[in-house]
Amino acid sequence: MAVATSRLFCCQQLRRLAQTPAVWSLRFRRNLFPLKTGGSILLPVPVYHQFYSPGELQFITASTYRRAPIFLSDRFRRCFAKRLDELREKFRFLLLDWVLMPDHFHLLIQPHPAETTPLIVKELKEETAKRILKTPKENQRYAWCRKTLERLRLPSTVHDESHYRLWQRRFYPFNVFSNKKYHEKLDYMHNNPVVRGLAKSPTEWPWSSWRFYYWEDASILRMDRVR
Repeated sequence: MAVATSRLFCCQQLRRLAQTPAVWSLRFRRNLFPLKTGGSILLPVPVYHQFYSPGELQFITASTYRRAPIFLSDRFRRCFAKRLDELREKFRFLLLDWVLMPDHFHLLIQPHPAETTPLIVKELKEETAKRILKTPKENQRYAWCRKTLERLRLPSTVHDESHYRLWQRRFYPFNVFSNKKYHEKLDYMHNNPVVRGLAKSPTEWPWSSWRFYYWEDASILRMDRVR
């Protein structure tokens, strides 16, 4: 009975994965799982490898380390926007939508080639971390700088060249494969500040693409059009 239940659970999980968009290329390895009734069962375990579809839009999400609200600061917000614009020029990707929240960001981009997505995110995170962390490090006489560094300090068990971390290591990409899904992500990003209680309407939050599309305001970042 336990073996049958475990197999059923595994099949249900694989069926759920098969119904998600074609973001992941799956390989499987077989692992032994102990059973409560004794013994063990050999079941396939998915090993994920990211697949970026050429020409498709990429919806990117990344969060700050320990969800620290770093981007409550206009100075740090402008630093992020500037670096994003620099990388667009460097990698020649299309920037279609964005929103910067206090502790995370969302981007909708069309990279060429698609496989440059991880490199774009890597350089965005590395350089913004370098520029932003410089401020609290050089101004530790101020309480807010000391508090910020303490929040971003790595535990002693983590062996890293730096003592601090601005971003979580991972990011979460999602292939936007239809016009319906594009508008769904667009609405989600523009309404994120409202849902989080940061603004009463998208018009009040300048750190997104809403003002560009509805007011043609490119004072912070201009958006590209899909070719």
